[in-house]
Amino acid sequence: MSISSLLNVSLLQTAAATPEEHLSVWSLIMDASWVVQAVMIILVLMSIGCWFIIGAKAARLSQASRRSASFLDAFWDKEEGTHWTTERLEGLYARLGSFDGSPLSSVFKAGYVELARVMASQGAGAAAHDGDLENVERALKRTATNELTSLETRLPFLATTGSTGPFVGLFGTVWGIMNAFLNIKNDNSAGIDAVAPGIAEALIATAIGLVAAIPAVMAYNYFVRRVHVIESELDAFSNDYLNIVRRYFLRG
Repeated sequence: MSISSLLNVSLLQTAAATPEEHLSVWSLIMDASWVVQAVMIILVLMSIGCWFIIGAKAARLSQASRRSASFLDAFWDKEEGTHWTTERLEGLYARLGSFDGSPLSSVFKAGYVELARVMASQGAGAAAHDGDLENVERALKRTATNELTSLETRLPFLATTGSTGPFVGLFGTVWGIMNAFLNIKNDNSAGIDAVAPGIAEALIATAIGLVAAIPAVMAYNYFVRRVHVIESELDAFSNDYLNIVRRYFLRG
């Protein structure tokens, strides 16, 4: 047997004895440095928090829209038309339990309570004062602000995740690549086998950051638009309610 044949057989035996190691995403994550792993854990927790907020906020805004639509149907009752009386307001106030979760019903409740207090303090046949209507208006605005604040709860976390998630992932990537180059220097090896694992595990941090940030940004923009729509509805309803109060209940 020739020398070249012996060398070929030896190389084949060596390759069979040391099979090529296949890398996976999970193995790269487990072999990453503790800094990169910490970055990944933070991003995963941020992503989980975002999805929890997205689900809860979607359910809350959907409930608010449905209940507000039902409340407006009851408020602008076609059968009663524009005939506004104290009994009509009292009947609507008694039905507010069926509209729980509606920002409009909460605003109406605050306005009704303040209107009842003002009318009780006036006494029968007393003329209204400018401050009486202002008291009702302040009650409406205060409750509308509280409702909007409640709807916007936790939305800043989505904005924070969307804006900082990629940068947190980039930090993990920079740290991982830095370690990869340090290992190349220490091992005196610049082959692809020495560089690829370190760079691959570093890039996973950026990928997780993008996975956390993209849904957060999209959800934040969507929810902010929904809140603005509800804010417009609250403003329109408050103005209509004040006009009704001024025309039928607090005439000077």
